[in-house]
Amino acid sequence: MASEALRRVLSDTGDPDPRPLPDRVVELLCKVGAPPRLAAHLRLVHDVAWRIVRWVEREFPDLEFDAESVLFGAAVHDIGKAVHREELSGPGHAHELGGYELLCDHGVEAELARFACTHGTWSEPGLPLEDLVVCLADKIWKGTRIPLLEDLVVDRLVLSAGGRERWAVFAALDDLLDDIAADADLRLAFQARHPVTVR
Repeated sequence: MASEALRRVLSDTGDPDPRPLPDRVVELLCKVGAPPRLAAHLRLVHDVAWRIVRWVEREFPDLEFDAESVLFGAAVHDIGKAVHREELSGPGHAHELGGYELLCDHGVEAELARFACTHGTWSEPGLPLEDLVVCLADKIWKGTRIPLLEDLVVDRLVLSAGGRERWAVFAALDDLLDDIAADADLRLAFQARHPVTVR
């Protein structure tokens, strides 16, 4: 059952006014009684992922890239924190498998539920570009730059899109991430407006 605080965060249009989550995700968050802070975080990461996805589509129009799965993955990547609530304000990885299981239990295909597990494992070899983009969105939303992760994204784009010089792809992605990071304080303030728990 959705609390008033959860409904409020799902419709909050305050600065920076992140895009709404997909309807399927909203229904799931309401069904599991997700904490408002979690919903705020998912909206913010989803919004940042949308910006990265649009950049990829614009810069690499011929690239085989599943934009919809990235957006869904960004919208649910931390949903396991609805079960492992202690990880909303503290460290831990139990939410990763917990999120995967929660999603599968609610009828989400394993191919989409995987993002709950892979968003924290960007250094594992062979991760698809889509998973790396979700990982990147989950870092850059708050202004965190991780050069190794960014290099993996650049390498995957260069490999997949052929014909582009690595330095040019790196420079273009760097500009995008600088632009996104510039609004990190607004996003952090948006998330902080919503409570971790509802009393």
